Amino acid sequence: MQRSRDLDEVCYPFIHETSPLCDFEVITDELCGNIGAALSSLPAEMNDLHADLDALQPLAFHLNGSIRGRLAIEETDLDWAKARLGHYRDEAAGRADGFVLPRGDVPVPFLNLARSGAKKAIRQMVRIEAAGIAVPELLPRFCNILCNLFFAMILVINQRRGDTEVAFVSKSYGPRTRSD
Repeated sequence: MQRSRDLDEVCYPFIHETSPLCDFEVITDELCGNIGAALSSLPAEMNDLHADLDALQPLAFHLNGSIRGRLAIEETDLDWAKARLGHYRDEAAGRADGFVLPRGDVPVPFLNLARSGAKKAIRQMVRIEAAGIAVPELLPRFCNILCNLFFAMILVINQRRGDTEVAFVSKSYGPRTRSD
């Protein structure tokens, strides 16, 4: 497949390449969009969440170019994100002891999609590294923190709204019974 010479017919310069880098960039672009959707639909009274999502959204775009281009995520970004994760974990302490079904009113669905997007980005970095392209170790660490941070934010939003998470008990991985 060839790139069109008509720039109106080109959505992204690398869209036709076969390298796993483009897939990573598309995944992190979607991650950034879901963070923006969560931010835009967040109730005004949740100022701390608004400020944090506002800071996280450009970091998702910095993540996007940090393999093909210059590394734009720094250890200080991880430190900040971990501090915010601790803040939200403290507020939602004891809220979810296991798996829960991803439910809730907006912005919760967008944060669940962002959480999933961070996981997809990690999996794509595994493929990139398997293809022989160096992945700075900071990037998967950052995405793991993002995944946990989005989940903690979800718990806090649900708690502040008085919503209860629905526990998920896996039939695949749960304790075995005599009938197994």
